[in-house]
Amino acid sequence: MRFLSITLLIFILSVFSSFAQERQYSTTNKEAIKDYALASQSLDENLYDDALALLQKALLADNNFVEAHAQLADLYRMMRKHSEAVAEYQKIIALNPEFNRSVYLKAGEEEITLALYQEALNHLEKYLTYQNLTTQNNARAKKLLADCKFSLEAVQHPVPFKPVNMGPEINTADDEYMPVATADESMLIFTRKINNNEDFYKSVKVDGKWQTATYLSDRINTPEYNEGAQSITQDGKFLFFTGCNRPDGLGHCDIYIAQKKGDDWGKPFDLSPPINTPDWEAQPSISADGKTLFFVSNRKGGYGGYDIWKSTLTDKGWGEPENLGPNINTAYNEQSPFIHPDDSTLYFSSDGWPGLGGRDLFVSRISKDGQWQKPVNMGYPINTSGDENGLTITAEGTHAFFSSNNLDGFGGYDIYTFELPENLRPNLVTYVKGKVNDAKDLRPLEANVEIIDLQKNEPVYEDNSDAANGSFLATLKSGKNYGLYISKSGYLFYSQNFSLVGHKDKNPYNIAVLLEPIEVGNKVILNNIFFDTNSFELKTESLSELDKLVDFMSLNPTLKIEISGHTDNVGNDQANQVLSENRAKSVYQYLITNKVDAARLVFKGYGETQPIAPNTTDEGRQKNRRTEFKIISK
Repeated sequence: MRFLSITLLIFILSVFSSFAQERQYSTTNKEAIKDYALASQSLDENLYDDALALLQKALLADNNFVEAHAQLADLYRMMRKHSEAVAEYQKIIALNPEFNRSVYLKAGEEEITLALYQEALNHLEKYLTYQNLTTQNNARAKKLLADCKFSLEAVQHPVPFKPVNMGPEINTADDEYMPVATADESMLIFTRKINNNEDFYKSVKVDGKWQTATYLSDRINTPEYNEGAQSITQDGKFLFFTGCNRPDGLGHCDIYIAQKKGDDWGKPFDLSPPINTPDWEAQPSISADGKTLFFVSNRKGGYGGYDIWKSTLTDKGWGEPENLGPNINTAYNEQSPFIHPDDSTLYFSSDGWPGLGGRDLFVSRISKDGQWQKPVNMGYPINTSGDENGLTITAEGTHAFFSSNNLDGFGGYDIYTFELPENLRPNLVTYVKGKVNDAKDLRPLEANVEIIDLQKNEPVYEDNSDAANGSFLATLKSGKNYGLYISKSGYLFYSQNFSLVGHKDKNPYNIAVLLEPIEVGNKVILNNIFFDTNSFELKTESLSELDKLVDFMSLNPTLKIEISGHTDNVGNDQANQVLSENRAKSVYQYLITNKVDAARLVFKGYGETQPIAPNTTDEGRQKNRRTEFKIISK
């Protein structure tokens, strides 16, 4: 062994001697050149610590040895020791400004990492003065130069940012990240990494305080695979998440879905093609209505690196994914999409658009023509020279959740929240939350819950209330009028309406729905039948309610009902009586036109004689102006 070591050393020295004679260095110090050559050998063998020691030794022999500084700078860069790398590149430039033009590009990249934007700008501008740059390096330098110019401006105009650690109930000495909450912020699901295994944990809010997080579910979490990058529907019933290397997957990482079953979760299922492919699919984000899934993939047809795609749910399943296009995706990487419940504001991370270095957070909004607008950088100090990603926004739009390992936390990555600056907030969204129970025995009911855009007569939400507790939750975007319908076989349906036109109040709607069984004498107020003042002509916003009534009569073919009209006490009694009767007749005629047998219908006007609220307030009078139907016979 000793003989072999001596032989190897003689061989290295002979090669070095020959090499040194052929090449001229910036030093004549033989010890420095020898250590430099041995460092090169160590680098070839991936012995980085040995190479580091040898290069430092070479520079002790001659600190003006430019080639050793260059090799040491590249080594520091590879080891992600950014400050040390920058110091070495700057020494090279000071010793020999024309040593190698690539030094300026490398120095610029490292200086951006350290937020030394002016220094980076100077070096990148110098690099771009050289002729015959490769297309790739020319594009890279121009991209980094744009980052510098943006950053210098952004740092001069910081945005409000006061992150608050979510506390020991959520955070531990392990890594916690990718937080996402339900619309009512009653539950937070996040990823916790323990011993390199990623699993989901949840925390519930009780009396406004987050409780100690618990393991989500053995049916979703696994000891051998990683689960992460999740999205939860607004009502907390469906979890979309990323699962990697699972035996049922199509690629390295696939997107899965699991449904909440009582207090636990059902078995997750791979979403399959066309969403999942042999390529990489991950980081899902589901829209408020559950019909559009945003996700990240490196599949063919993108703009380079990782792109954001979307797929729309149809009657036949998930549709062929569409790339979000060049206003979102770049030749670099776009990741961590989060579609807000307003369905028109997208948050994501990117290292392609001008930023402060690494991956920055951006926001894009849909224009009136349905196209995504070019994204806006969320600004400094929300974004820094490091990587920012995994941002989610509360439904009410004023606060964000994110994770960081750069703040004073409990260890590793912790989850924080902060108040969003006004210009970065999504459109106003509120929600309706309720429980459905049997009116007689108060037991929870699993009923169909549907919300209709009354102007378009189109559903924007449809699901069932929870079988265990009768609960449901749906988000409502501002600027529209909505009708809510709750129905179940054997019961009268329930209707309600919510006007969010000009609505600026974020307070949610909380309702308790008692469904009446189909029995003689039971009534339903048709809250989504609308008339203009002193008119009995049905408004178009009434169509969804009228169609629900047609369907109800069709599903219960033996029922006979009375349609009744009612008014408040404003105006002439006789005029109110006539108006109420004409309004009831308008509904009656619509039903007959839509093939409901006239023999099953009667109509009657009651004028102001049957108030259900005092006529002393506008709210009371509005309640009294109503249309009802009552079961006459079964």
